[in-house]
Amino acid sequence: MKLFEREQARALRQHQGQSIKEIARALGVSRSSVSVWVRGIELTTEQQSSLRLRNPIFNAQLSGARTRSLRAREKRLRAQQEGRLAARRNDPVHAGACMLYWGEGWKSRNTAQLSNSDPEMLAFFLSFLRRFFGVRDEEVRIQCNLHADNADDVRTVQAFWLRILELPVSCLTKAVVNSVSRSSQEKRTNMLPYGTCRLTVHSTAIVQHLYGAIQEYGGFERPGWIE
Repeated sequence: MKLFEREQARALRQHQGQSIKEIARALGVSRSSVSVWVRGIELTTEQQSSLRLRNPIFNAQLSGARTRSLRAREKRLRAQQEGRLAARRNDPVHAGACMLYWGEGWKSRNTAQLSNSDPEMLAFFLSFLRRFFGVRDEEVRIQCNLHADNADDVRTVQAFWLRILELPVSCLTKAVVNSVSRSSQEKRTNMLPYGTCRLTVHSTAIVQHLYGAIQEYGGFERPGWIE
C-alpha cells in the first residue's frame, strides 16, 4: 500500500474537502484507490457546498446516496412494523424467541446472530427462524468456539452442533479454538464440553422484525435499532 499517498489523500479530503477526482489528479493515483483510502471521511456542510459548486455531478451523487439510505431505512421500518403486528397475535413461540433474542442476541442492524452453549436454546431459535421466516439451511452459518487440544476435538464439537441444529457441513465457518495447557486442564472443572455455538443469518428483514416485536412486547420504543 502507498502509505504516504494514502495519508495525503485523507488529509486533502478531510481538511480541504477535495473531490476524489481532484485528489487522484493531485497525487497521480487512480480514483479507485482514493475512493478506498478516504472511505468513512464525512465532509462538512461547507465542504459539500464548495464541492457542489465545483462539481455539479457531486450533487447528484449525494442525492442518490441519500435516496438509497432513506429507502433502506423505510425497509427496516416496514420490517419492524411487521414484527409489531406479529407480536399482537400472542403466539407463545414467537414471544419466546423474541425475548430470547432481546436478552442474548447480537444487536446488529442487518444480521440476526445468537451465541450460546445451550444446544436446546439454539435449536429452538433456529426452529423459530425456519417456521416464521422460511429460513433455509444455505442461509445459516454457525461457528463453534471451544477449548481443544487437537483437530479430533474440533470435529467432534462441530459434528455435535450440526446434529443438534440439523444442518449440513456447508453451514460451518472456521472454528475458534482456544488451546488448553495440561496445568489449566487440571485446574478447570467447569469447561463446556461442546463450547459455544454462534448462529448467524444475514437478513435485515428478520432482525428488524425481531426489534419491532421486542418493542411491542416490552411496551417501549428504541429508535436506535432502526438507524
